[in-house]
Amino acid sequence: MQFTSEQRLDDGVLEREFTLGEIPGTLWTPGSTPAPLVLMAHNNGLPKADPRLVARARYTAARGYTVASIDAAGCGTRPRSAPDEQARADLRRAMQAGEPVDEIMESFIGPLVENAAPEWQTTLDALLALPGIAGPVGYSGGWTALGIRLAVVEPRIAAAGFFAGGYVPRAQRQEARQVTIPLMFLLQWDDEGNPRQRALYLFDAFGSKEKTLHANLGGHTGTPWFELEDGCRFLDRHLK
Repeated sequence: MQFTSEQRLDDGVLEREFTLGEIPGTLWTPGSTPAPLVLMAHNNGLPKADPRLVARARYTAARGYTVASIDAAGCGTRPRSAPDEQARADLRRAMQAGEPVDEIMESFIGPLVENAAPEWQTTLDALLALPGIAGPVGYSGGWTALGIRLAVVEPRIAAAGFFAGGYVPRAQRQEARQVTIPLMFLLQWDDEGNPRQRALYLFDAFGSKEKTLHANLGGHTGTPWFELEDGCRFLDRHLK
């Protein structure tokens, strides 16, 4: 892992850009260490520099966590395959025409998850080898499909916060039954891109004995800011 830049932010958080082979990432470190690690991924391949993700990462770091985000394979600024680009074009066309998009999303998001999960695990290995970063590890992010996969295959993740705002492929809906770590699940009741009943079915499918559903009125980007504070309290209970 090679750090390529760093800056101390106004809230005392140290923000560092890094590369790990072909993987670009950002690490936010609080003023006091060692600190538990939180992996933060945004929805279905959006970049680690997305303003909403950065705001959540900085807030979480200021609450005493080391936060990491990467652009995994096919995500953010990383090269995209021809099938990925075709799926994106098909998705835009179908949405403009008001046609069903589930099968297109399946063909697009499924491979993204399969390719991204191993790179997140590689990043986790490298991060936990750094001084000042301690376990246990949490996951927090809008990319619920990736979070489900990591919660199943990565025993170092002890708790997770998911946002019910993105498409979850059939494979991850089945894997949800294997998720047993404590969960906090956020649902926007009027999310235009994610049918409410599908999100409720997914919440019911999780195998965790401790799982909490927070539902708020509003559309996809209307999650109240106080949910971020509640999310940090959830992490406090399980990671500190």
